[in-house]
Amino acid sequence: MSTITTIFAVLVALEHLFIMFLETVATSSEKTSKVFGISVDQLKVMPVSTLLKNQGVYNGLLAVLLLVAVWQQDLMWTRMLLGFVILAALYGSLTSKPNIILKQGGLAIIGLICSFI
Repeated sequence: MSTITTIFAVLVALEHLFIMFLETVATSSEKTSKVFGISVDQLKVMPVSTLLKNQGVYNGLLAVLLLVAVWQQDLMWTRMLLGFVILAALYGSLTSKPNIILKQGGLAIIGLICSFI
């Protein structure tokens, strides 16, 4: 696996660890409110808070799996996990905000492209 692919995959993992932090630890913070475009009051509502925390666990686990794939230099799994991030970002861009494809998926798109070069 190339160095550039490794760098982008690690950046994607770090991004998802940050998202996990926002969703699970700083659930009702101003930063989380700004990032997700949800008011702090709405973030404090139990169903919303619970859903975000569950989603945060998924983002954290995805980051860990991506880091393991990179550490093991497993190109197939790195590509699959980057593809998963891209598909999730595509879904988010179609159902929520169009710019999610670049915000959440941009690094993964570049990393996946680099993995074929």
